[in-house]
Amino acid sequence: MARTFRRPRQSHPIAELNLTNLIDLGFTLLIIFMIATPLIQQEQTIPVNLPKEAKSAQMKPTPGTEFVSVSIDKTGVYYYNGRRVSFPELKNLLGGLSARGKEPVIRIRADGGLAWQQVITLVSELKRRNLTRITFDTEASD
Repeated sequence: MARTFRRPRQSHPIAELNLTNLIDLGFTLLIIFMIATPLIQQEQTIPVNLPKEAKSAQMKPTPGTEFVSVSIDKTGVYYYNGRRVSFPELKNLLGGLSARGKEPVIRIRADGGLAWQQVITLVSELKRRNLTRITFDTEASD
């Protein structure tokens, strides 16, 4: 009877899955979404009742288009990308935009009950700064 002195093989496949890395990834994504969501919804926190418009097909913006939001609430207060500013301060910010190489799209979010003179004053200031890519945000009605 011959005896074998071989050792048993130690390189068998590992059949268990390490979930620690997946849990870390899940928590990281959760934190990213918790931080990003208020930033996305920040623009909607300005109390603006947008004018009504009939539903229509919308054009898709070209990729890489930069948008800058200018809001005017019902009391006539100006907001630049969600931050409250005075009109002279807004003029300086718009001057900085016109100095850039690529012209951004200016989104005007004006309250429906606002006197039109403030909107026209804003549009004339945009034209004076050669910022001609302008959109007006409206609310779709049924």
